[in-house]
Amino acid sequence: MLYLIASDIHGSKDASELLVSLDTKYNFKKIILLGDIGYSGARNIPPKDYYPISVYENLSKFKNKLIIIKGNCDSRVDEFVLGLKFKNKLKITIKSHVFYLTHGDLYNEDSFKYNEYDCFIYGHTHVYKLEKNDNHFVINPGSMSLPKINKEKTYIIYDDEKDTFSLYDLNENLLKEMKIC
Repeated sequence: MLYLIASDIHGSKDASELLVSLDTKYNFKKIILLGDIGYSGARNIPPKDYYPISVYENLSKFKNKLIIIKGNCDSRVDEFVLGLKFKNKLKITIKSHVFYLTHGDLYNEDSFKYNEYDCFIYGHTHVYKLEKNDNHFVINPGSMSLPKINKEKTYIIYDDEKDTFSLYDLNENLLKEMKIC
């Protein structure tokens, strides 16, 4: 099964349209969004294609597949419009791996206790990361709309059959891959 992991869309209509296109192509088991879905916040210049209404219209097309983690720019209104409760953090198990999902503003890799999780997966920084840290993995899909440091707009696909995280840019070019077994 395939899982899409993305973060920090910040109201980008194009990013949300790509999510729809990718789900049509791959039929993901789940689409995990790690926060900052609709709004750019006070510190970010909105993306050129900023149109939050369209983002939520696109996400509603696969609402039953969504897992949404609440980011620092998300609000109760976002939950109401989409009709889903956003989580502050979430522990999920896929096959034998335990993943800890969070946005990254309240719980980050420096303050995280890894003892009961295989992978710490977060967003917030707008900088992608696929790293092994001792016996644990630290994963960040970067941003689909407002990347920092690395200029590529990115997302990750997790393949539970191959046990790999694959980082792609918005043109579907593979940038990096990491096996976690």
